[in-house]
Formats: sequence, C-alpha cells, structure tokens
Amino acid sequence: MRKLTALIFLVTAGINLNAQLRLPALFADHMVIQQQSSVPIWGWANPVQEVRITVSWDTTTITTKANNATFWKTKIQSPPAGGPHTITIRAGNESATLTDVLSGEVWLCSGQSNMEWSMAASADGKELIDNISDPTIRLFHVPKSAASTPQVRGEGTWRIANPESVRGFSAVGYFFGKKLNTDLNVPIGLINASWGGTPAEDWLPEDLVESNPKLKASASLLIDDKPWCPYIPGVTYNAMISPLLPFRIAGALWYQGESNTVAPSTYKLLMETLILDWRTEFNSEFPFYYVQIAPFSGYGDVEIGTLIREQEVEMLKIPNTGMVVISDLVDDVADIHPKFKKPVGDRLANLALTDTYGKSGIESHCPVYKSMNVEKNKIRISFEYVTKGLITKGGDATEFLVAGDDQKFYPANVKIDGNTVLVSAKEVKSPVAVRFGWSNGSIPNLFSSGGLPVSCFRTDDWKIELP
Repeated sequence: MRKLTALIFLVTAGINLNAQLRLPALFADHMVIQQQSSVPIWGWANPVQEVRITVSWDTTTITTKANNATFWKTKIQSPPAGGPHTITIRAGNESATLTDVLSGEVWLCSGQSNMEWSMAASADGKELIDNISDPTIRLFHVPKSAASTPQVRGEGTWRIANPESVRGFSAVGYFFGKKLNTDLNVPIGLINASWGGTPAEDWLPEDLVESNPKLKASASLLIDDKPWCPYIPGVTYNAMISPLLPFRIAGALWYQGESNTVAPSTYKLLMETLILDWRTEFNSEFPFYYVQIAPFSGYGDVEIGTLIREQEVEMLKIPNTGMVVISDLVDDVADIHPKFKKPVGDRLANLALTDTYGKSGIESHCPVYKSMNVEKNKIRISFEYVTKGLITKGGDATEFLVAGDDQKFYPANVKIDGNTVLVSAKEVKSPVAVRFGWSNGSIPNLFSSGGLPVSCFRTDDWKIELP
C-alpha cells in the first residue's frame, strides 16, 4: 500500500512539475479582487492554446488564447463586494481553480522601513496580534527581492488576517485596512511590497531615472553600500512591482523618503515620475496617499529631513494625492521609526474614506501653508484645510521663526486669529519671511481644531547649502 501511495504521489508530482498552465503568484486561493471593475487576469499555457475562464458569480465563459510565447491575458468583470467565490481557468486538459475569492477593495502598500514595520514591532500592534481574527481582510506579502530586469510571475501568498499572518505584516497597512473594513463593511485586500532603507529610485523603472538629467544626477549621489538593501534604480520595481502589473487596485499607500535626504530638491519630481508611471502601468488613475516623514534629529545640522517634508507638501499638486502629517506621533526624535503605527494607518484610512469613498464628517486633511501677508511689523499666515480655526496643545504656539531682509531668523511671537496666525519678533522690524517646524527634529504644537498637526513650511526660497 505504501508503494502504491508513493507511486501515486510521484506521478502526481510529475504532472504538477510539467504543468504548462500557470498563473502569477498574485492569483491564488483567498485573494481579493477589486469589486465592480474590469479585473485583468493573465498567465501562461501552451503556445496558441485556447484558455477558458469561468467564475461562480456569472454564467459567462471568458475565452482567450495564448500567444506563441505562451502568454495569455484577458479581463473578468468582478461582482459587488462579497464572496466567497471561485475562479476556474482551463487550458486543454489542465485546469486551476481559485477558491475563497472575495470581491472588495484592494490597496497596495509600499515604501521603506516605516511601511515595512511589522505589527509585532509596533508599540500599538504587538499587544493586539493574538486577538486578531478578520476573515474578510486578506494579506499578500511580497518577499524582498531585487532584479536587473522586470519579472513576471512574482512571489507571495494570500493569507487571511489572523495572529499568524499579521505578525510580520505592515502595521500601517493592516491598521489602514482594518479601519476601511470596519467603516465600509467590505472585504479588503492589502498587498505589501516594501523594503526598509530603499530609496524611491528603486521603485520605478531604471530608464525613467536615467533619461531624466535631474533624476540621474540625484541618483548618482546614492551609494550602494548598505548591507540591508540595494540602492540601485529599478531593482525593487522589477522584482516586487512588475509582477503585480496590471492588477486592478483601488489605490496605493506610500511611506518613504528618509533614504532620499541625500538629494531632497528632486524628491517631488522623482515621486511624480513614480506615481504617473505606476498609474500608467496599472492602467488606473488611482489615488496615491502618503505619509510625510517624521521628525528625526539624526540627519545632522542641515535641514535635509525638513526639505524632504517640504517636497512632500509639493507633491499635493499631483492630482489625486493626499498626505498625512505625523509630527505629533513621535516620542523620540532620535529614532527614525516612530513606534506607534495605528494612528498613521487611521489617518491614511480617513483620507481614503473622504476622498475615495465620499464619506462626510471626517477631518482628514492636515493643514498646510497657503499664503502670507505682511501687516506692518507682523506677517499673517493662511492655511489650506483649515475651516474651523487653529489650536495649540501645551501652551503658546512653538517652532515659528521670522526674518527680515538680512535672512537672520529669530523665535517668533504667535497669535492665532481664526483660521490664520500672526507672527512677529521684536528683533525684526520689517519681516519678510517665516519658517515653521523647520529643524529636522521639530515637533510643533499647532493643530487644526480637529486635532491634525500643521505641516512644517517656509515662506522664503533662500538657498540652503547641503552637506
């Protein structure tokens, strides 16, 4: 009997090893597909072989054909949120059935270590792990990998959110998905493709960096000498993003920037290039929500971290983007990794709930600088996303500086006046410029009335010498 069992196993294994019908790793049991949309599906069969796809929510059979290089691709129309469903793909005598498929909202989470930071490592995540049971939240973790050319099949497995699967998953991503799952009452699929330490150049095609003189010059300042990650344009895009293309997603989350402080002036251009390319390759003008990097004193005396934050504010000019500020969530400016990730995920979720899903009554946009007006010996600062006034936490407003034509900045006196602030300093009789939260480790105390922190800013464009 044992010999017969072994023989059956070997024969079955041989069939599996020689199977020609194959799918990307992304298409598997427990997956989530974007609801009520045209979802691309692709794979490989024998050359010019007919491929037939049936789904449990519809009686239609979708038929396509592999090309002479074995690749096939088509689309399926997904149902409203719900499930579980099945998807069956047949090619000749071979078939593959995907089970426990849910239809819902799919989000891509990417960036460097603060996005990669796991539930087990976060101060507000590790205590929750053992009680997590979210059958309608599904997690797809893309293993760290780099490649010199675009990969197609990819790696990873869909897993139901439970203590085992969430332990090593992105805390920011999970908390974001949990809030959407609760507030929208739909299944959520989270794809985590992040790698601590990576610069943004790693996450877009190399040719887009090399063909742009400004981006190429900035990339030349990156030194590939980190033992924990590559610093080479395109390599994580090739291995961790390319295999996902062109899967249908609802949107993308991004938490990165710390590794681009070597060349902060081009960060907005770099990210705009990345966002537009991703939207082209995913064939969707999806929303792109990101986290402004946190205050960190370890960058040195020059405000390179603050200059990245300034560039991240400029990124709001890119259509369909949104930014959350987390300066109030830092308990140690000497640590580049803020320990608490739940409020970060919640703020990202609030952006999605308001701007993507049309929910009202949620304050989701952090105030950013809008304009200034000189009023005798004072400067009045106005803000975007402030409608119901400003507040401080812990006394008078801090971290404001004011300067005259001599470009010497002095600590300012600040008065909140409705949705604006009036800034002055006795040393500056004729003020021309204001800076706020401008040092790398600044933790200001000015907020919207809804409790969201005001982003750092400067009103001047005076040159800052980089190290």
